Amino acid sequence: MEPFVFFGGKGGVGKTTVSCAYGYKCAGAGLRTLVVSTDPAHSVSDVFDQRFDDDPAPVEGVDGLDAMEIDPDDEVQRHLGEIREGLSEQVSAAMVSEINRQLEMSHGTPGAYEAALFDAFVGVMREESDPYDRVVFDTAPTGSTLRLLGLPEFLGDWIERLMYKRKQSIDLFEKAAIGDMEARRVMEGDPVLARLQDRKEFFEYAGETLREDAAFFLVLNPDQLSVNETGRAIEAFAERDLAVRGLVANKLTPEPDDEEQGRGARYLREKVATERERIEQVEEGFDPPLLAAIESRTREVRGDLLAEVAAELDVDPAAPERA
Repeated sequence: MEPFVFFGGKGGVGKTTVSCAYGYKCAGAGLRTLVVSTDPAHSVSDVFDQRFDDDPAPVEGVDGLDAMEIDPDDEVQRHLGEIREGLSEQVSAAMVSEINRQLEMSHGTPGAYEAALFDAFVGVMREESDPYDRVVFDTAPTGSTLRLLGLPEFLGDWIERLMYKRKQSIDLFEKAAIGDMEARRVMEGDPVLARLQDRKEFFEYAGETLREDAAFFLVLNPDQLSVNETGRAIEAFAERDLAVRGLVANKLTPEPDDEEQGRGARYLREKVATERERIEQVEEGFDPPLLAAIESRTREVRGDLLAEVAAELDVDPAAPERA
């Protein structure tokens, strides 16, 4: 049983609804569950009709279910603040203002956003998950999520190179001597090396946890664009040595009753037929199994409707079936 479950997919396919429904299903099965949103839309609050922030809070009316929402802008500010504090302790006063200027310039960059968000959700996995049997992540759209999941390998290698360069620099300094004076040994206890080592261990933890203790599911809609992106996402996950456990088709059109023959009914039947072709394409063309086909509702999925969607979601909360 993986303690961490991620739901991803194209923007607008209904990841939040499915994530919350799965969290609801897990709680109903007796698992202490936390739903975490890393999507800036803050839709988890809308689904549960309750405001959440970056601290886990109980979902009203659902025993065993907590939720939290990570605000990306707040995380970027916190992340850059930690970098500023760490560097300010290790450089001359003359460099501090330049560091501040560079960090301010980096605030709006995608790299800063994604690094901060990655730190946030890995922080949840390391520090917030102990009380829970299952942590469910409602992620940002697929492209952003894949970039986040690729950070452990990319930044882990980068930090290895930085540590090598730092050790080279210290070694040269320690070998230097002026006259009869011996160089001061600084390799042991070097604050820069210590910080790099901490980050290296952080990314090693993240990479191992994502490979060994996480299950990934993709949500799609029954249209060609969504199906195509899902296929590309499955390949991208495989390139990162992360397997997609299963697929969830959402927002399917309900079929009209046989006696309905009006224009609207004819339109719906044609739409249903097209969607069935897309579902067959998914079932026949993709390796991960299709675990649920959820019909659209006429109103927002909240309350009793969330329970209905949870019942349609054929993902075992105790032990998801491996593809």
